[in-house]
Amino acid sequence: MIFSWVFALAAVTPSPLPAPQTLPVMVVRAPAAALRLQVARTPAQRERGLMSVRALAPHSGMLFVFERDAPVAFWMKDTLIPLDMVFVDAAGRVRKIFARVPVVSAQLPDSQIPLEQSQAQYVIELPAGEAAKDGLRAGTCVQGLPRP
Repeated sequence: MIFSWVFALAAVTPSPLPAPQTLPVMVVRAPAAALRLQVARTPAQRERGLMSVRALAPHSGMLFVFERDAPVAFWMKDTLIPLDMVFVDAAGRVRKIFARVPVVSAQLPDSQIPLEQSQAQYVIELPAGEAAKDGLRAGTCVQGLPRP
C-alpha cells in the first residue's frame, strides 16, 4: 500500500527544472541599445533556451540562430519570467515582436501552451518590455548578427 502511494506521488510531482545554460555571449546593436545576448546555435541549445532563468539584466537575453530564414515557433515551457520575442530576418530586419509573453503554469499540458510563431532566421528573447525600450519594432534593424 505504501509503495503505490509513493509511486503515485512521484508520478504527479513535477520534475526539477534544469539549471540555466551558460552559452557564449555577443553584443548586437538595436536602434537604441547594445544588447548582450547568449547565443544558442544548436538544436539542443535552442530547445532549452531561457528555461529556468529567474531574472535577466536590462539589455540582455538570448539570440537564437537558425540555419536559414524559415517559419519558427517558440513557447514558454519551463520559462520562469515573461519575455519579449523578436523575430528577425536574414538581413537583420525585425519582422514581428511578441511583447510581454507571459509565463505559463507548470501544470499546463504541453499541447495547451501557446506558440509564438513567425518566419525568422534569428529570434531574440529579452526581458518583458525591453524590446520597446531598445527601439525594436517591426521594420527596424538589428546590427552585428552572426552568420548561421
